[in-house]
Amino acid sequence: MQRLNAYPIYLISRGISTFAFATAFTTSAVYRFEAAGLDPLQLVLLGTALEASVFLFEIPTGVVADLVSRRLSVVIGYVLIGLGMILEGTFPIFITILLAQIVWGAGDTFISGAEDAWLADEVGESRLTAVYLRGSQIAQIAVLAGIGANVLLANRQLNFPFFAGGLTHLLLAAFLALFMPETNFEPTPAAERNTWHKLRGTFQAGMQAIRIRPLLVTILGISFFYGLYSEALDRLWQPQFLENVTFPTVGNLSSVTWFGILNAAIILITLLTVEIARRRTQSFQHRQMTALLATLSAVISGALVVFGLAMNFPLAMASYSTVAITRRTLQPLYSAWINRGIPSAVRATVLSTFGQMDAIGQIAGGPAVGLIANRFGMRAALVLAGLMLSPVLLLYRRAAGQTTAVSETETADLI
Repeated sequence: MQRLNAYPIYLISRGISTFAFATAFTTSAVYRFEAAGLDPLQLVLLGTALEASVFLFEIPTGVVADLVSRRLSVVIGYVLIGLGMILEGTFPIFITILLAQIVWGAGDTFISGAEDAWLADEVGESRLTAVYLRGSQIAQIAVLAGIGANVLLANRQLNFPFFAGGLTHLLLAAFLALFMPETNFEPTPAAERNTWHKLRGTFQAGMQAIRIRPLLVTILGISFFYGLYSEALDRLWQPQFLENVTFPTVGNLSSVTWFGILNAAIILITLLTVEIARRRTQSFQHRQMTALLATLSAVISGALVVFGLAMNFPLAMASYSTVAITRRTLQPLYSAWINRGIPSAVRATVLSTFGQMDAIGQIAGGPAVGLIANRFGMRAALVLAGLMLSPVLLLYRRAAGQTTAVSETETADLI
């Protein structure tokens, strides 16, 4: 069957997957908080289970993507994510939801690194920033559609969005299996696949790529702190509104509908900010991009502290919206930045290592923040999360003085 070009396939995949995630998870915390009756610690432990799954599978799946097929890795990933979503919606109890996190966390690792490495190989590093930013814009539009689907489904029954999101991911996996190209990747010959020696060799080459570039070591640190702060934000922002902030009384709008309105407003503004970033950053050099990423991180850190302290709906809405918009704008810029100069042969493994370090951060920060939320309240946990992010500012300052280039001799030593 005729494969399609990588660029439209990436945009289609980004759009459909983002739509499915938005459909499933826009009000997932409401489902977990109200239908399943989970407390803040249990909510954060779900994230810990997810990230533990990422930690265990991230590098092995990255190595497989470098040795066998990045397309196959991505397809497997979307299948597992779909099954995990369906499992979560089937039984609103802690243990089942916990197991679902492990399943779709493993699926995410098959995509993490593999999809980015596939895209870099197919479109070239020079086009990555523009492609990522365009993909981010497509994703924002898809999120709007997903939010609408979520609100319609969740107002009927809180678990319906999980079924819809899971089935959509399974259909996406089938589509990619048929049409996703892989023209610039040379897999390991069949006779050499699946040997521990080859797996170890590719992993060691990835580690060597990191060791010979101080910048990549710095990025490992940045990845850790991005993981450290994010668990509290991802798991507790909706319970913060439900427990500590009173929604305005407008007609008979439910909390599900309010979350949909809030998320839709965030997406519309993000479309504008990402378009500005796309136009302004295409010619950015390393130092300029590093300074921009540091500035965006500082905004997230400060706004998250304000969100934790907010006592009324307008301030909570403004501060959370600032966090969400800035975070969504930062992500495609960060993805393009960390891809620069990584040898293709070990790209997926190196990117998976960054993903694993993010997971370590979430595993380290999640339970501690959950305990603080149970003991001192969600406000204290969210303020602490904002402060946890601040060390990345020092790391970005360090990264600004480090090179993105690798000599030909060093690159040859990796392959």
